[in-house]
Amino acid sequence: MLVCSSCRAPYPEDATPYRCEQCGSVFDFSAVSPYRLSDQEGDLPGIWRFRPSFEGMGELPPVTLGEGDTPLVWAEVLGEPVAFKLEYLNPTGSFKDRGTAVLVSWLTRRGVGLAVEDSSGNAGASFAAYAARAGIKARIYVPSYASGPKRAQIAAYGADVVSVPGPRSRASQAVQRDAAQGMVYASHAWLPIGLAGFATVAFELVEQLGGAPGAVICPAGQGSLLLGMARGFEALLAGGSIRRLPRLIGVQAAACAPLAAWWRDGEEAAKQMAEGETLAEGVRIVRPLRPQAVVEAVKRSRGCFVVVAEQDICEGRDQLAARGFYIEPTSAVVWGALARLSEDLPQPVVVILTGSGLKTPVSE
Repeated sequence: MLVCSSCRAPYPEDATPYRCEQCGSVFDFSAVSPYRLSDQEGDLPGIWRFRPSFEGMGELPPVTLGEGDTPLVWAEVLGEPVAFKLEYLNPTGSFKDRGTAVLVSWLTRRGVGLAVEDSSGNAGASFAAYAARAGIKARIYVPSYASGPKRAQIAAYGADVVSVPGPRSRASQAVQRDAAQGMVYASHAWLPIGLAGFATVAFELVEQLGGAPGAVICPAGQGSLLLGMARGFEALLAGGSIRRLPRLIGVQAAACAPLAAWWRDGEEAAKQMAEGETLAEGVRIVRPLRPQAVVEAVKRSRGCFVVVAEQDICEGRDQLAARGFYIEPTSAVVWGALARLSEDLPQPVVVILTGSGLKTPVSE
C-alpha cells in the first residue's frame, strides 16, 4: 500500500500526484513484506517473475523490453575476487530500466497517456523508451550539461527533450511547473514505484550467488538503487530466503555528497552540501528526496558511504575498462570504494555497474 511518508495519507485511487497533496511529502510503501524466492512466477520474463513481490500493486500488466537477468561476472581487484553485476546491459544501457518498467506498467494501468519527467540522462532515456513501448507521450527535462549521447537517445525514442541551463536542480524545478499545471509527473525520484523494480537486483544476486552477498557496492545519487536493494534483501530475510543482510556501500562524488554527509554528520551537514560539478553526472543530486530512508537502510545493513575524488573516478573508468567493463563515469565511482575497503569487506563482494560507457564518450 502506498502512503505519505509524513502524514500517512493513502495514495489516491482516482489521481496520479507525484507528492502528497495534503502535506507535500513523498509517498512510500507502508511496509516491507516478507518474500520468498520460491514465490516467483517462472513463466514471466526478467524482473516480472518477481511480480508477487510488487507489494500493493496487484498483477501489473508487464510493459517490458527484456530488463533484468543481467550477468554477474567475476574479476580480480587488488588480489581479491569481486563479482560485477552488469546493470549497464539492461535495454537502454542502465539499471534504471528495472524501476521504469514497473513505473510505466503502473502508469499504463492508471490510463496515463502523457507524462513529464526530469533526468540527467539515464532515467530520462529509460522513461522515454518504456513510454514509447506503452504508447505514452513523454516530455523529458534534462540539465544542459547532460552528455550528448544521452540527449540523443531520449530524442530517438520520440520524447520531447527540453534542455535546462544551470545545475541539475533547475531541471526538477522546470518539470514541477508542468506538474502544477496538471500534467502527470512520472518522477523516478518522487514516486516510489520503481523501488520494487530495484529490489529485483537483490533477488537476482541471491539466485546467482546461491545466498546473500557479503557486501554490495553501488553509486548513489538519489539512493534509490541502494534503498530498493536494501528492501529486497530485507524482504528475503523476513521470508527466510537468506540468513543475513549484506553490507551496503553507497558511493558518492566528493563534489556532491549529501547522503555521505547525512550518514557521517547528520541532517544539517547534508543541508550545507553544495552542488559541485563532477564527471559522475548521474549522482549529481544535492537534495535527494529520501535521504533519511536511504541512510537508515545502509545503517541497518552495517554499511557505510564512501566519497571519491574526481581523479579516482577517471582512474576507476580506466581500471574497469582494462578488465573489460566499459562504463560511464557515474559507475566508475565504485572503484575508489573498492580500493579503500576491499580488505575489510565480507565475501562475496558485489559491485553494481550502473550505466554504459557508450552514453558518455571518454572525451567528456
